[in-house]
Formats: sequence, structure tokens, C-alpha cells
Amino acid sequence: MFCAISGQAPEEPVVSLKSGHLFEKRLITKYIETEGKCPVTGQELSLSDILDVTSSKAVKPRPATATSVPGMLTLFQNEWDALMLETFTLKQHLETVRQELSHALYQHDAACRVIARLIKERDAARNLLSNAETQISDAASKRSGGAPAAPAAGSTDAMQTDEQSIQNGMAPAIVKKMEATSKDLQKSRKERFKKKILPPNLATAEDIAKFATVAETALHKANQPGVLCIDLHSTNADLVLSGGADSTAVIYNRATKKVSATLSGHSKKVSAVQFHPTEDIVLTCSYDKTAKVWKPSDKGYSVEHTYTAHTGEVTGLDVHPTNEYFVTGSLDRTWCLHQIETGTTLTRVSEAAVLKGYSCLKFHPDGLILGTGTVDSFIRIWDIKLPSNVASFEGHKGAISAIAFSENGYHLATAADDNAVRLWDLRKLENFHTIPLDDGAKATSLHFDFSGQYLAVGGMDARVYSVKGWNLVKSWQDNTAPVTAIKFGSDARFLAAGSLDRHLRILA
Repeated sequence: MFCAISGQAPEEPVVSLKSGHLFEKRLITKYIETEGKCPVTGQELSLSDILDVTSSKAVKPRPATATSVPGMLTLFQNEWDALMLETFTLKQHLETVRQELSHALYQHDAACRVIARLIKERDAARNLLSNAETQISDAASKRSGGAPAAPAAGSTDAMQTDEQSIQNGMAPAIVKKMEATSKDLQKSRKERFKKKILPPNLATAEDIAKFATVAETALHKANQPGVLCIDLHSTNADLVLSGGADSTAVIYNRATKKVSATLSGHSKKVSAVQFHPTEDIVLTCSYDKTAKVWKPSDKGYSVEHTYTAHTGEVTGLDVHPTNEYFVTGSLDRTWCLHQIETGTTLTRVSEAAVLKGYSCLKFHPDGLILGTGTVDSFIRIWDIKLPSNVASFEGHKGAISAIAFSENGYHLATAADDNAVRLWDLRKLENFHTIPLDDGAKATSLHFDFSGQYLAVGGMDARVYSVKGWNLVKSWQDNTAPVTAIKFGSDARFLAAGSLDRHLRILA
């Protein structure tokens, strides 16, 4: 048995009642008086926490008379004890310094990586600026008649995505068209909401509370189950468009209870679908990194355009209120604006602050603002004309799973993996209300009705909240798997809900 400090057999052994370590009594006594803790474990230790160990040992003879020799021996012993304590303390300090040095080297390596990334992004920004200056110069030459005319929209050159041009923003003509559309929509919206003009046939909260499942249909393939997204036709309330995990989109007719068309062309799961508001056109996007525009053909629907501007999985799309353009977001950390008629990509926007890509996106009802949700928990608001990030909201934890603007133009609803739905005021740029959900009941789909009076939430079940007070109107648990998509029908008279159990349910 050896002393934990000196490493030698103790003359007066004592043991720590807290750690059980053995010490030389005089050494541990001095260490406790100096440090107040155990030299081995670092726990607080007092003299009352040590216990003498009874052992058989020969008592050292003591001198018969006091001389200088015993005094010198005591001095030597004290110096030896001090040396032992100092050596032990230095060993502890050495270990601490080694750990701090290792941490500093790790931080230095991380800083070098960040600096290298920023330098790369700076160089890329400089190249973009140089390209923009070149394009501006070319545009000036065209206005003065010094450059040849651009190729026709239908030509091969026009159909191909020009890497340089899509990085430089939108043409003034497009911005002007968006501004004109926004002005008309703002005027109509403000008139409706300021005068509190509600649709005459709008369902009341009491009506919605009486909703029950009136139709239930299994869509998509059984070996790859799951309805991932849905949309309702703007004029024909019987048509429901759904995208599935089986890489297809399906148009289902509620009146005939049959599938009207199956759109096959994607190679991976379909992440978003949408009917064109005014034309017989269908838009889809997929984890195969593409978006497609479909038009009617002899065989139902065929691909009119395929967009390949993204290098990562495309997670969402939305048609602009002009009905001429649509936007897509991707895990490649960019969002793109495309033209529907020509099949061209007009602009691709990236920002260094977006680290993990876009998980969802939606246009504001007026069309000049784009809301995006990211995998790294941020909601970003973009001025679509510039385009630039004009506001960011944080507060969620986990990837943003859904985003929805209210038709009143002031409220934004968002959901994430943190079991909560947050409401944001776009005028004050703040979170003014949070709807808590049950543990594990994270929301994956949100939708405001056209009147702005109700918010539908899809997650572990389907729910409807009243905007007045944000009170729960009713919830439905008919689904056997999470609800991934939910939409209000006209005048909130019915709800369509798609879930991972392959079923499309109509609640009315």
C-alpha cells in the first residue's frame, strides 16, 4: 500500500472516506490546508473526511535530549514533503495545459476552414459582380444598337439554362409585371379585409366542428406508400392533385371517385405539386433534382418542360400570382425562379448564411415577397424584385417543415420539428403567438383558407384553428399515419388531407 501523493509506503497511513485513496497523513494534511480538496479526484475534502489506518509498525526512537540534529531532520522532512506536493501539483497543471492546447489547436483548425470558405465565397461574389457588370455593358450596347438581337424564346439557345444569366437577377420587364400584379392584388385584398367582407357561403366554426370523413381513397403504389403533397383545382373543386413517395403525381376526381390521370416521369419521390390557377397545366418537383411542367396530351398528361437548374433535391414549388412564373427551393441551398411558358430558369439565388438548404417556400399573396424555410431552422423573407433577403425569423428548433401566408397579408404561419406552430406579424417582424402541439405531434403542413379566418394544420392528426384567438376548432384522428398535406376547399366548406398511409381523406 502506497501513498497516492508520494508513491511510497506511508509511515502514518490515512484513508479518504470519500474516495478511498491512501495517503501519508502529513502530506494530505498539508494539501487539504492549502487546496481544500482531494489531490486525486478533485472533490472537496476536509480533515474530518480522513481516517487513520491502524497498522503494526515500529516506532522510531527519539533522541533523549533536544539537539540540533532532530531539528535538521525535521527541516529536511518538511522540504521533502513540500517537494512531493509541488511535484504532484505540477503534474496536474501539465495535464490541464495539454488539454487546453488540444482545444486551442481544434479551434484554430475550425477557424482556418471557415476562413477558407469565406474566401471562396468572396471570390465567387466577385466573379458574379464581374459578370453582372459585363451583362449591364452588353445591355447598354443592345439599347444603342451595337449588339445582335437575342435568340428567339423557342430557339435551342433560349431553352438552355445560361449559368451566367440566371445569377444576375430578373429583367426589368418581369419586375414591372410583378409590381403591376401586386398593386392590383393589394387593392383587392385591402378592400376585402378593411371592410371585413367575408364570402357569403363561408363555413362557420360550428360548421367545421361538425366535419367528419365523407370520402377516403387510397392513392399511389402500395409498395411505396405515402401521399406527400396535394393541391386542389381553383375552379373544379372535384379535382385533387397529389404527389407520392412512389415518384408519381395523380389527379383524382372526387365526383367519379376515379383517378383521372397518372403523371409518371420523376425518378424519386415527388415533394410538391400544384395546379396552374388559370390553365390546364400541372407543376411538380421531386427529390430527383428536377421540376416539371405537364400539359394535356393524348395519353393524359405529358412533360412539356423539365427544369434542371438545381444540383440538389428540390423540396418545394409555388406559382407566382402573375401565373407566368414559379419558384422552386432545393437542398442545394438555392431557390430559382422559372418561366412556365418557355421552360427557362430566370434567376438562381443563393446566400452564404443558408447552410443546409431550403425545406419549403411560399409566395406572399401579393407576389412581391417570398417566404422560405430552411433545414437550419430559419425563416427568411425575400424581396423578389432584387432579389435579396430582407428579414429573418428565428425561434424554431429543427428543420422548417411548412410555411403559409394568410390572405390578410399580415400573418405568416410556420412549423418545424419542435412540436409548435408559430405565428409572425410581418409588419412588426415578430412572433406574436405560438400554438403548442403535443409531444411528437409536429406539424408538416399548413394552410390558411381564402378568407383568412381559419388555419389548417396537418401532423399526427388534422386540425383547424380559428384565427380569432387561435383557438382549436376541431381535430380529426382518422389517419393511421402522419398527415403530410392539408388544404381548404372553397369557402372552407371541406378539407382535403393526404397522409403517409396512402389515403386521401375529404372532411366535410
